[in-house]
Amino acid sequence: MKVSRQSAEGGATSTAVKIRGLLPSLSPAEQRVGRIVADESATAAQLTITELSKRAETSETTVIRFCRAIGFSGYPELRLRLAAEAGRAQDDGAPGEAPGSDISQTDDLATVVKTIAFADARAVEDTAAQLDLEILQRVIDAVAAARRVDIYGVGASAFVARDFQMKLHRVGLVAYTWSDLHLALTSAALLDERDVAIGISHTGTTVDTIEAFGEAGRRGATTVALTNFPKSPITRIADLTLTTAARETTFRSGAMASRLAQLTVVDCVFVGVAQKTYAQTKAAVEKTREAVRSRRVRPERGPW
Repeated sequence: MKVSRQSAEGGATSTAVKIRGLLPSLSPAEQRVGRIVADESATAAQLTITELSKRAETSETTVIRFCRAIGFSGYPELRLRLAAEAGRAQDDGAPGEAPGSDISQTDDLATVVKTIAFADARAVEDTAAQLDLEILQRVIDAVAAARRVDIYGVGASAFVARDFQMKLHRVGLVAYTWSDLHLALTSAALLDERDVAIGISHTGTTVDTIEAFGEAGRRGATTVALTNFPKSPITRIADLTLTTAARETTFRSGAMASRLAQLTVVDCVFVGVAQKTYAQTKAAVEKTREAVRSRRVRPERGPW
């Protein structure tokens, strides 16, 4: 059974994070509304539906359709949620004015550093806040019990897939990662109901990853998607979906902005698996640490 729930069912997902994840599934006019609400949540909470529709250069009817598309009954409910979240942010001592999400050609280096640091920290925090813990636990259980784990990812997601594979391999689990489509397809064809296949794609639209992922599912493997967009194509063929919450800037495409968020989820799964297989994990870590101990340079002792 495919499971891909919005974490608002259990949690602390902000409305802005939810909207950004759903943007690709909205119409162009609804996306204009969504970007204003997501990027200027506190301001949007003060706008009437007429004012918001004018700013988005669309109709009030489109604003209502947008509200329903993201899970609200109408604009009044959305405004109340935005106002409540803005109030909580103030109570928590959040900065009144966060750095902009974009980096311009004329920004000085201090601004660039501040913007990148803010975006990276926010991606990790937002990703952790919106993770569905029930789905996460099911993924952990599936990986821990799997005969074998195949991980698919290309481009920047291939680095994350490789990191995940190395972590699982280090603790004695059978795991492989594939970024070449032919190798991924031939590996996926050998999976069955005892196995787990994990597809990592920031956009959820990467054809190579989706094809290998789909083949694994057809062979009976439990399929787990890791993506930034909960209604993207890869989630339609996934049994379980974990989502990230990374934002982009002009010079930071998915290749950069999504990696920390993906690694956050990977670490959550890995630590959960390590806890579940504690004795095996502890023994494996000790053996592997001992195996590479001689490959490290010993620090020289000083004269003291």
